[in-house]
Amino acid sequence: MSRPPATAAELATLVGGTLEGCATAPVRGMNGIDQAGPHEATFITSDQYASRWAASKAGVAVITEKLPLEVGADATRALIRVKNADLALATALEAFAPPPEWPAEGVHASAVIDPSAKLGKGVRIGPLVVVGRNAQIGDGCVLQPGAQVCADTVLGAGCVIHSNAVIRERCRLGNKVTVNACAVIGSEGFGYRPAADGRSLVRIPHLGSVLLEDGVEIGANACVDRAKFGVTVIGAHSKIDNLCQIAHNCQIGRMSVIAGLTGLAGSVQIGDGVQIGGNTGIADHRRVGSGARLAAKSGVMEDVPAGATWGGFPAQDILAELRVVAAIRKLPEWSRKLRRLLSEKAP
Repeated sequence: MSRPPATAAELATLVGGTLEGCATAPVRGMNGIDQAGPHEATFITSDQYASRWAASKAGVAVITEKLPLEVGADATRALIRVKNADLALATALEAFAPPPEWPAEGVHASAVIDPSAKLGKGVRIGPLVVVGRNAQIGDGCVLQPGAQVCADTVLGAGCVIHSNAVIRERCRLGNKVTVNACAVIGSEGFGYRPAADGRSLVRIPHLGSVLLEDGVEIGANACVDRAKFGVTVIGAHSKIDNLCQIAHNCQIGRMSVIAGLTGLAGSVQIGDGVQIGGNTGIADHRRVGSGARLAAKSGVMEDVPAGATWGGFPAQDILAELRVVAAIRKLPEWSRKLRRLLSEKAP
């Protein structure tokens, strides 16, 4: 479909759902269930939101197929049942999203491209971009205004480097990697030792590089440090949120997601399919097994087993952590009881 869906029937076809109700219900955009108007579609993924359908003004709702929800008496509304409303939402949002505003194909006159750099076919290099010595920019890459790709760095095909992001020397990006605005890939790791005279700190050089495999996305203002030796690696299709810190020599597996304000200390190993909540901190050299989940604000001081769910500070199995939280909440009550008992026993 070359244009966004205009009716409930077209939206159902787009998301592969089963239509109930008015096939011609107009769809002009998408919105939340409480904000959507009669010509907008919304999405319902749980009983919590299903209970709001009757009061919603939305004309169309895409819903998880097993929810016990009916169109209702209004003949102008429609429901579209799908197996996974979250995935359907992603498909529909992409259809309605405006096209990206890329630089024109070619190299802007104000860009600075080293003569030794190699540019692939169909690249789009915007104003004030800098591409360093022996850098390689793959076919179809987009470098937004102010982006910098330093010496000996290689970008695969279809990468997008947003404004003022910096890809430092000797880094490697796979195909279709996205680095958002002001992120820095390959900066020096944070390593110091006391000088021999004890009066200053000696910086430890970091000689390694960074590898971002195919489909990796790095959020705005995030930092991925180069390795001391070897390579800091982020595995294929992993997603790093805004304002994250990935320290030197970290190894992150495939399809892991790390939410904002999280910090990984040096040499942390993250398995495949790991989910890390926001503002989590992981101590150096810790391992988080594949499929593990960490609640927001976790402080990880020990290795996390594969498939486990941990939370708290210091982090532990989530059930044990919830028992601790429940006990802490009872402390004021217990304190009052203790004071009363002591006062009753007092002479």
